[in-house]
Amino acid sequence: MAAMSNPRFQAGALDIRVEDYLDDKLQSTTDLDNLDTLIASVEVQRSQLQTQLEDAIKQLDEARRTAEDRQVSLAERIQDFQGLQHSIDVRVKIAAASDAPNQAIARLQQPMKKLQTIELAQKYLVLLQDVDKLRVEARSHLPESPKAALEPYSKLKQLSRRLEELSGPADDAAVHLVNHVRGVTESLWDEMKKIMSGELEAMLSKRSWPMVDPTSEMDEEWLACFGKLLDLQIPEVTLSKTTVSLLPFDVMSRILISEFRFHFLSDKPTSKPEAIGTHCFPWFLATIEKWEDFFRDNLGFTLAAKFRDTPAGSSLVYVDPVCAFITSMLPVMREKVKGAVADAARNPTFLSSLMGQLMTFDENIRSKFNYDGGDAEKGWPGLASEVLEEWFEPWFQAEKQFAMERFRAIMDTPDARHIDYDYAGPGKTKPTFGAVRVTDLLRSITAQYERARTFKHKIRFLIGIQLDVLDEFHDRLRGSLEAYQALTSTVGRTLHGVTKEQLAALEGTGGLESLCKVFGSADHVVNTLKDWGNEEFFVVLWDQLQARATKDGEPSRMSGDMTYEEVKDRTSTAVGSDTDDGVLFDETIAAYSLRRKTAQEFLVNALADSHYKAFRAYATRTQWTTISDGGSEIDAFQLAVTPELDEPLRILKRNLDFLLKAVGTAPYRRTWRSALDKLQDLLWGEVLMRQSFTAFGAAQFTRDVNAIFALVERYIPNGVASLASLVDALKLLNLPVEAREGGPSLKQVTDRAFTDNAEAKKVLEEMEVDTLTPANARHILQRRVENKE
Repeated sequence: MAAMSNPRFQAGALDIRVEDYLDDKLQSTTDLDNLDTLIASVEVQRSQLQTQLEDAIKQLDEARRTAEDRQVSLAERIQDFQGLQHSIDVRVKIAAASDAPNQAIARLQQPMKKLQTIELAQKYLVLLQDVDKLRVEARSHLPESPKAALEPYSKLKQLSRRLEELSGPADDAAVHLVNHVRGVTESLWDEMKKIMSGELEAMLSKRSWPMVDPTSEMDEEWLACFGKLLDLQIPEVTLSKTTVSLLPFDVMSRILISEFRFHFLSDKPTSKPEAIGTHCFPWFLATIEKWEDFFRDNLGFTLAAKFRDTPAGSSLVYVDPVCAFITSMLPVMREKVKGAVADAARNPTFLSSLMGQLMTFDENIRSKFNYDGGDAEKGWPGLASEVLEEWFEPWFQAEKQFAMERFRAIMDTPDARHIDYDYAGPGKTKPTFGAVRVTDLLRSITAQYERARTFKHKIRFLIGIQLDVLDEFHDRLRGSLEAYQALTSTVGRTLHGVTKEQLAALEGTGGLESLCKVFGSADHVVNTLKDWGNEEFFVVLWDQLQARATKDGEPSRMSGDMTYEEVKDRTSTAVGSDTDDGVLFDETIAAYSLRRKTAQEFLVNALADSHYKAFRAYATRTQWTTISDGGSEIDAFQLAVTPELDEPLRILKRNLDFLLKAVGTAPYRRTWRSALDKLQDLLWGEVLMRQSFTAFGAAQFTRDVNAIFALVERYIPNGVASLASLVDALKLLNLPVEAREGGPSLKQVTDRAFTDNAEAKKVLEEMEVDTLTPANARHILQRRVENKE
């Protein structure tokens, strides 16, 4: 900066620029001729630069003056602002310490409220004027153009709905206005329907409806009036969330409804509640059937065309004339049914009958006319469902009372505890008459409620009536088994005592019969319930139960007052699980199966006891050591059966005969397999292991046992397999003293059996004895007298 401010430096720099300029302009001698021009040009440039310099100095001075003026102005404004702020602060302090603003506000509140009220009233008046204009406009288009009348009516309807929507969140503000607009809208709609209906009624009156031929055709005027009413109602139908009856069908149904009221809602004999099933329901169905073809042929196309491309176009109650006709006729039937049910509630017998008739009526409406009530997915619930929402409990209690009375009456009949031998053919278990009638009773109960449409009603019947009947019948079977056990056991007779009559009842096959009654009854119930578990009705009910049990976890209430655990305990432990094996009757089947199993075990014990008593004399016979007079050759089959065996064989045959008639093939074989095991133990322990045998005695014992085998085989093919150990024992017991025909002798087999276990097993294998151990074989061989000498 110092160099630049030095005059010498500036002069030097200027000289250099001048020199450069002159060198540029005067490069030759000829350029000197233009020297004057060059000087003049330089002078012009100097003048311009001087002018620019003066202008810049002037602008700089003006900018400095402007900046100074702005600075002064800004300082003044800052001073003014600070003064104003101070003034505001002072006034705020004064206002804070004063009550004047609150007083002013308080004085203004009342006028402001009046002003708001006036403004609101003005808006109300404008709204009411608009409502009245829309009402007048809608009426002006009727009856000539119902479609044109719908436009102002629709606006009025939308206005009414909007007011209702706004009124709710505002704590029901302007309730009178909302009610007025709603009332005007409803009265206008009623008036519109009345005007249009009056036109159709006049036309119907000219044609003497319903005194027309059901096979005739509607004329153009009739169809035109019908179409106008539909045009008027289409917006209502498409916007309604519930099923509405079609106006033209309401008009045409009025005279039929009047006829219905004359016959069934008056003082006529046909109006009695008891006549509803014999007169009222048949009249209703006959009326629908009479006009079915008439409506379908004349109005089917019109309805389809009117509702095409609308949300109602897929609903049968709007596009099927017969369904629309039913919808118009149902209200008067509903009125009749409700009155009849209210009267029937005082008469349980009639209430039960009425509900059955009502369900049949509902089913006829669905099946004959394909009526779904507007719900294509679930179908029409029926009048019975509506009635049961209010009267289910009286109906349920009436049905339960009848069921329990019928059950007790069944059990009190003289033949209830008798076995029904004609119930099934040979090889089938025979139940008692009582068990068959109980299952028939349960089947009739199912018929009473299977047509109910609500799950809670069906599950209540199942658990509250059917399972209660089954539980009571089960308790009776259990009581029979307990009574039998008390009579046949030493402890039971000691504790409870026993009469001669009770003992006499168990004589012979009496005890077996008592047990077969329980076994057959339990088996019949188990098989019946298993069959029911596969029927469509109970499968669907089970699926519905599972769906409720597994939906959103485990609910506390399954149906009505029944909890999840209560339903699970009464039906099946599979409720709520992912398994597909469960059925509604699992718990009941398990209980009856246990009774059946217990009865079968008692049967085996009863047979064993019977056989033990019968074989007592035979077991104590001491003639097994008799020596034959015919030499050593003894043919067991040539011998006569021991006289002491006649009675056991008779008892055995009697028992076989009786059980063959009473129980099925499979339980028969199972029972006798166990009984024959016990009989084998009896003969083994009381005769074979206790007595000593000569060759003749062994042959006689073999003859006796073969007689038993023959008897068993006659009734049970291959039944001797249960006595296999006894068969093998007889092979050893009947060994000859002297060997013959290449067979071993008693001494040879005995020596080898007592050598060691290996040799004993070998000899038993050679003799095809595979059910005896070496120890058992030695014991049997020791029973021969010849081995003791």
